[in-house]
Amino acid sequence: MRILNTQNNFLVTSAYAYSNDLFGIRQSPFESATKQLHAKGIGANFVTCFQAVRYNDLRFTTSPDNQRRKIMTEPNLIDPRTLYHNDKFPQQEQDTPALQQKMQPKPDCGEESYRGHDRLLNRRVLITGGDSGIGRAVAIAFAREGADIALQFFPGEEADAQEVAALIEDAGRRVILLPFDLRDAAAPKEIISQTLTGLGGLDTLVLNAAQQISEVSLADTPLVQIHDTFKVNILSMFALVQAALPRLQPGSAILTTTSVQAFDPSAHLLDYAATKAAIANFTVGLAKQLAEKGIRVNGVAPGPIWTPLQLDHGQQPGALPEFGQESLLGRAGQPAELAPVYVFLASNEASYVTAQIYGVTGGEAINL
Repeated sequence: MRILNTQNNFLVTSAYAYSNDLFGIRQSPFESATKQLHAKGIGANFVTCFQAVRYNDLRFTTSPDNQRRKIMTEPNLIDPRTLYHNDKFPQQEQDTPALQQKMQPKPDCGEESYRGHDRLLNRRVLITGGDSGIGRAVAIAFAREGADIALQFFPGEEADAQEVAALIEDAGRRVILLPFDLRDAAAPKEIISQTLTGLGGLDTLVLNAAQQISEVSLADTPLVQIHDTFKVNILSMFALVQAALPRLQPGSAILTTTSVQAFDPSAHLLDYAATKAAIANFTVGLAKQLAEKGIRVNGVAPGPIWTPLQLDHGQQPGALPEFGQESLLGRAGQPAELAPVYVFLASNEASYVTAQIYGVTGGEAINL
């Protein structure tokens, strides 16, 4: 790589700092560097340099006198085992619906850490289950990347939803709140209608809402619970996509949240795991159907993530302290660790990515 400028050290260091910051998880001490570079008229060199260091590995530059020298930069390494809470969680329960604001410790959804770079500028996005957990992290990240958000949540979760709405507005983006119960067959069509009216269109769907109730025995699982789990987790996806399709243009994206449970089901989550397997299948099949329209469809398969879902009968009594301890990294994941994957899949950077399921599992493999 040749940098035709006498300010090589500053240029490379600035590009390195920018690349560290690009994916929105750490602030950089050089946050004004890019403005300084453009002010000095060396933006093109910055782009070249950024391409060399965007993956944070050490590179060499070739100076004008063809002398090679190493860029002496501290590697930005973080131990994934200790990055977030890695002790046992305190045993706790909540009445339905469980609220994130009452959890101890509170999940990290990127409220303090995520920084955007206009990767989703002016996108109009519907997020289901957007008040807490993974949906909240995605809403925060998308808003800070420049998107306007329609936020579906279940009635009774308004306190969490209002917190997210405030964060979206703080990012300078529009937000509309949609309190709908996805067990209601009429809800999906009304959600899409209000999204189109409130945002003026729709470019991206993040189908994330879910119900998870732990039951030891199928014999003791109420049939109405099984029906409700399928209605919320998978049947609503069919209905939402059906209602949205006439308004989706080439370049639009549909993202689903499946689960590691789709590939390695737990005995006590039989109905939930079955819906997540259906979602994975739905995602790949829909991608094949919509490719000719220029619409990409991808899914994310989380592992054990610390969200209100776990407190709302999502785990067996007494099991919460051990939640996530069995992962290869020895801890549960945080919603903030998934948001960058959703951002990538929704963005133009993923223009050649469709019909894929991305695992964020703490180490467990997924296989369709």
